[in-house]
Amino acid sequence: MASLCLLVVFPFLMAYAAASDVLTMTIPNRVSLILVAAFVPLAATAGLGWTEIASHVGAFGLVLTVGFTLFAFGVIGGGDAKLAAATALWLGFEPLLDYVVNFSLLGGVMALAILYVRGQPLPGFVIAWPFALRLHDRCVGMPYGVALSASALITCPSAPLWRLALSA
Repeated sequence: MASLCLLVVFPFLMAYAAASDVLTMTIPNRVSLILVAAFVPLAATAGLGWTEIASHVGAFGLVLTVGFTLFAFGVIGGGDAKLAAATALWLGFEPLLDYVVNFSLLGGVMALAILYVRGQPLPGFVIAWPFALRLHDRCVGMPYGVALSASALITCPSAPLWRLALSA
């Protein structure tokens, strides 16, 4: 069960969140809710003790607090804050700094690429794609869920939970 969650559920939900953010500029609440709900059987089957579970929940709480503070100031979207917190629940504290550094770097590169593209005219065949028009609109934010999801997939193999569950 733990391997199924780690190797199928988590990557699928990260990919879904990224795709949804690109296509609609929203990350559905159900993605974060499923991540939180799926952590329960994962923790049970991976053999986490109460201390480890508390550490993961603490990482979740910290990231949720910081995320919603940034959301309140209009820095990030609410879906981004919830996705980052749900991801922190799965990663725990140990790789959290790596996760933050990775999504910051990936998000910066993505933002520069989008800003560059927004300065160029769209090719004719792309004009029929509503998501491309939305991404090209200078008044629209960035689909930061892409950077959050990519960072999660890059960081997760180094997380203790992955090492514990996959070594069993």
